[in-house]
Amino acid sequence: MALPSITDARNLGEEELGQEIVAAKKQLFELRMEQSLGRLEKPHQIRHLRHRIAQLLTVEREREIVADREAKAAAAAAQPEATPEAETVETAAPEAETSEESPTETDSTSEEE
Repeated sequence: MALPSITDARNLGEEELGQEIVAAKKQLFELRMEQSLGRLEKPHQIRHLRHRIAQLLTVEREREIVADREAKAAAAAAQPEATPEAETVETAAPEAETSEESPTETDSTSEEE
């Protein structure tokens, strides 16, 4: 039996794709149960099913990415262009006075006492 083709998964609708993923995961669970009980006659089926699940999840993710890009593009097209705001000048905070001792020296002396 050859591994399933991803083109079959790409031809599925949104709802069908979700149903296929759930069905494949249930079937994988059943195959693993059979394997643990020692009744699985064709162990390669697990590999084929895992491959199929990966394909289905890949197609689902591809569709999510495309939908996200389209949503961002639509939002960018609907939003009017922003005008450049006036640049703000930050004032420098006055520097605090530094003591001659470093904080680590102060900490080590208090521990010794």
